[in-house]
Amino acid sequence: MSAGSSDDLISESIANVLVDGFNKHYRLFHASSALAKQRFDQASWQEGQQAVRDRIQFYDDRVRETTERLRRDLTADSLSDSVWQQAKLQFIGLLTNHKQPELAETFFNSVFCQIFHRTYFHNDFIFVRPAVSTEYIESDPPTYRCYYPNESGFRESIRQVFVDFGWAREFDDLDRDVEFILRSIESHLGTIPAREANLQIQVLNSAFYRNKGAYVIGKAVNGALEYPFTVPVLHTSDGKLYLDTVILDAWRIAVLFSLSRAYFMVDMEVPSGYVQFLRSIMPNKPRSELYTMLGLGKQGKTMFFRDLIFHLHHSADQFIVAPGIRGLVMLVFTLPSYPYVFKVIKDVFGSSKDVDHDTVRRKYQLVKQVDRVGRMADTLEFSNVALPRKRFSQELIDELYKEVPSLMEEDGDDLIIKHLYIERRMEPLNLYLEKAEKAGRADQVEEAVREYGNAIRELAIANIFPGDMLWKNFGVTRYGRVVFYDYDEIEYMTDCKFRRIPPPPNFEAEMSGEAWYSVSRQDIFPEEFQTFLLVSDKIREAFMRHHPDLFDVEFWQQTQEQIRKGAMQDFFPYPESQRFCNVFGNGCLA
Repeated sequence: MSAGSSDDLISESIANVLVDGFNKHYRLFHASSALAKQRFDQASWQEGQQAVRDRIQFYDDRVRETTERLRRDLTADSLSDSVWQQAKLQFIGLLTNHKQPELAETFFNSVFCQIFHRTYFHNDFIFVRPAVSTEYIESDPPTYRCYYPNESGFRESIRQVFVDFGWAREFDDLDRDVEFILRSIESHLGTIPAREANLQIQVLNSAFYRNKGAYVIGKAVNGALEYPFTVPVLHTSDGKLYLDTVILDAWRIAVLFSLSRAYFMVDMEVPSGYVQFLRSIMPNKPRSELYTMLGLGKQGKTMFFRDLIFHLHHSADQFIVAPGIRGLVMLVFTLPSYPYVFKVIKDVFGSSKDVDHDTVRRKYQLVKQVDRVGRMADTLEFSNVALPRKRFSQELIDELYKEVPSLMEEDGDDLIIKHLYIERRMEPLNLYLEKAEKAGRADQVEEAVREYGNAIRELAIANIFPGDMLWKNFGVTRYGRVVFYDYDEIEYMTDCKFRRIPPPPNFEAEMSGEAWYSVSRQDIFPEEFQTFLLVSDKIREAFMRHHPDLFDVEFWQQTQEQIRKGAMQDFFPYPESQRFCNVFGNGCLA
C-alpha cells in the first residue's frame, strides 16, 4: 500500500471517529431535551432542573471520549499536517446531508484543539469559517407548523395551536384563555388589520421548556407584516394547564432569551432552523446568544468569537480597562464599540479575599448550572484567545502584565490570553446610582434600589447567596433590570448560617473594636449589611421603604427553610401586571 493511500485511510478514519463522537453527543443532548415535555406533563420540576445541569456536561464528556479514542488509535506520525487537512475535507463530505452541520464543525474544532497547539488554529485545519450551509435543512417534523385563519377562523386556529402540542394534562379552560389572547391582541394593535390572502400563524414545533413553564413561540404573517408572540403555559394549583399571558412585543420576547436566565429545553432536530425562526422575530438578538439559550453553549461560543473577529476587522478602537472600581479578584477590560466585558482572574488577590483560582472557576461554573432567575449574568469561558496586540491600549497592556502575567503570551502580532470570561456589558450599579443622585433623579434611585433588593431576594429564593453584596458587583441592563455579575463569593443559601449578632456581655466588649462572639466561615449577619449598603440618605430611605426585611435574619432563615422543604417558586420573565389573571381579573390559578 502506498503512503498516499495509507494517509487517505487514516484521514477517513479520523473523520469517521469525529462524526461518530458528535452524533453520540447530539443523540444524548436531543434525548434529554425531548424528555422535557414528559417532565412538564409530570410536574417533575426538580428533575427538570437537574436535567439542565447534567446536559451542560454532555459536550465536554464526548470531546474527551473522542480525543482519547484518537490518541489511542493513532500514532504521532499519523497526526501530520497533510493527514489532518485531508481529514477535514473528509469530515465536510460526511456533513453533506447532516441535520446539525454547524454543531459538528464546532465539535471537530474542540477535539482538534485538544490535540494540537494553537498555532494550528487557522482555517486550513479547523473551521474558522463554516464550510457547510445551514440554509433549508429539512426537518422531520418540520421546524414550525402553519395554521390558516382564513380557512378555519382565527379563534379556532389559535385554539388548535395549543391542542396540537399534545400535552397529557387537560386545560383548565382553553376557550377562556383563547378569548383572553384575542382581547389582548385587539388591545395591543388598536385596530385588527384586514385579513390578507397569505394570513397564517407559524408556531415552532417544540415548546420551549424552562423551570415550571412551557413557552409557545410563533408569529402571525399577514401581507408584508409579521407579528411575533409568545404564550407561557403553566400548571394550575390542581394540575391543569392554562395560558398565563401573551407576549406581543419583540423586545419582551427577547428578554425571555436573556443570558441571565436558565437555558431552555427544546426538542429540535435542526437547531439552525429554530435559530433562523427566532432571528426573524428578534433580529437584534445575536445568533450566538440564541444557540446558547437553546443549551448549545459551545456553538454560542463559536459564533460569538466569529462575530468578535469580524467586528475587530470593521472597527479601530482599543481595548481599555473597564471603568468603575477595580476588583480584587478580576481584572476587567472592554472594547467600547462592542457591548461585552472581558474578565481575567488575577494572579494574586486582594488580602481580604479568602479564595483561590480553582474556587473562582468553580463558582463561575456553578452559575451556569443554577436557575439564574434573570438576576445573574451568564458568562462565556475561553482558553488561549488570540487578539491583535495593536488593539490594546498601553494602559491595559501594562495592567495585564502587572496583574495576570501567568495568563499572558505573545505570538507575533497577537496577545494570547490563556483564560478569560466574557459577559454582556452593563452599567455598574454604583456608578448608575451616583449619576442618578448627582442629577437629582430620585425616581431612578428609588427604582434601582427596589430592583437591587428584588435581585437579592429572588436569588435567595433560588438558593443563591451573592456573598459580596456591594453595589459595584451589580449592573443595570438596558431594560433597567439589576443583575449580579461578580461570583467569586457566591454560596448556596443552604450552605450558609444566618445569625443574629448576640448582645455584648459587658460595656467593655461593646466598645471594643474586636467581635465579642465567635464567627465561622459560613456565618452571615444580615444586620451588618446596613453598614456598606446604606451609603447615602436617599438610598437609605428607598431601601427601608422596600426591603427592610433583608436586614432581618428571619427573612434569610425562612427562605432557607422553604428551600430545604423543596419549594420551587415561580419566576415570571415578564411583568406580573401582564398576566391574564391581573389584566382580566379572573384570579391567578397558580
